[in-house]
Amino acid sequence: MPSHLFADRPAQPPEPGSVDALISHTRQLRGEVDAVRRDTVVDDDDAQGRWQRALCDLAVHHLDDLREHLGQLKEGLPPVPDLDELPEGASETGPEAQQTRVGSAEWNLLTDEVNWSEELFQIFGRSPEAGPLSLDELGSTLFSEDQPLLTSMVTACLVDGKPIDGEFRIVRADGRVRTLHMRGEPVLDSDGCTASMWAVLRDVSELRRSQRAVRESRDSLQRRREIAQTEHRLAVELQEAVLPPWHGSLRFPHHTTGALDVAAHYLPSATSALIGGDWYDALELPDGCSLLTVGDLTGHGVTATSGMAMMLGALRGMAMAGIEPGPLMGWLNQLLETSVQPALGSAVCCRYDPACRMLSWAQAGHPAPLVFRGGSGRTLQPPEGVLLGATSGAAYGQAEERLEPGDVIVLHTDGLTPSGIEFSRADGTERLLALAPRFTAARSAQECVRMVVEEFGEGEREDDACVLVARVGG
Repeated sequence: MPSHLFADRPAQPPEPGSVDALISHTRQLRGEVDAVRRDTVVDDDDAQGRWQRALCDLAVHHLDDLREHLGQLKEGLPPVPDLDELPEGASETGPEAQQTRVGSAEWNLLTDEVNWSEELFQIFGRSPEAGPLSLDELGSTLFSEDQPLLTSMVTACLVDGKPIDGEFRIVRADGRVRTLHMRGEPVLDSDGCTASMWAVLRDVSELRRSQRAVRESRDSLQRRREIAQTEHRLAVELQEAVLPPWHGSLRFPHHTTGALDVAAHYLPSATSALIGGDWYDALELPDGCSLLTVGDLTGHGVTATSGMAMMLGALRGMAMAGIEPGPLMGWLNQLLETSVQPALGSAVCCRYDPACRMLSWAQAGHPAPLVFRGGSGRTLQPPEGVLLGATSGAAYGQAEERLEPGDVIVLHTDGLTPSGIEFSRADGTERLLALAPRFTAARSAQECVRMVVEEFGEGEREDDACVLVARVGG
């Protein structure tokens, strides 16, 4: 409803063709956005998806409003277009979609006459027979906390001649709550005094609901990101605290003929956010033997790294107590089975006696150790052993392998192979075995580890991995 203040400058209507083109473009865009909204699959745990869906909802509401406003630019065009004219997939079926959202009113201060447009009666859910509301009656429909805002806006308009621009919530006659945006101006008489007040009221309930959904989804997504960053940091710190901190090669046991030169390396996944439960360890035991082990727990994050810390701590304790690799695997299986956080794990555990150069080992669903000698390599025949945590009371066999001076033993987890290269676990093993001539020529275990990292470290691995190399001394 135009203000009487500008009656001497009548607005020139736009060319109908240009408005028609804008309306057509708006309808087409609305249909395309609605199609994207329908294709956005959302579940309860998908904060990113909920945020994207909420943005689509908000965009649809803005385009609906834009289409109505463009329609009002054309004389005789209804505020809401005929549903048959909407593009396929963009039809509005709900009662809220078909409800008029913009109405106008004028309150005459000299005659107390009130004029409402038909649309405003629809917005308030009030029948035209009941008549329009006066300014005092209008305030009674508002939430109590919003009434001072309306009073302030109306007073500023009528007394100080200021325009009205604000939002408030009303309770309709049917009990439904709506949010209205009110814009208006005072209408002055020939003496410059306020004679009446006109206003346009727009129902922005659905628009504000969509904006809240976007804001809440964005905040939820931000909280999830902060939680994920915190969990990632904790997982990294826990992993660094548990895995051996040594860099370069170590000798196990010290000052003994046939001792092992040991080195290891952790290879992260392609995305650093995936901190898994991979471990490696080498330990000198009280009886002069050495422990070599690598393993992997399912899962990622703090849960996986805390489980890995529990398993590695138990493994170290039992090895220090003199428990052989086969029985040790059985105890680890029972520990994982009774853990509060259910998981599956794979592991290989080796006990090396330098006095006779005997390697005793057991495995639980894990790649077997590789032994390199004289320029060639082979995979050790694995004893019986299923995944840790898979079967209650599982039995684990134990195998023995006599080593010779200069032999190289390689233990690794199965995440070593990059996902960007089409290799299975067996193919990854073949790639390791192909390094045999270089391993034989290497002067230290650390040099062998560098070779493995050069071979496998540049690809896009789906999971993190560990590799441990031990070289038998003379």
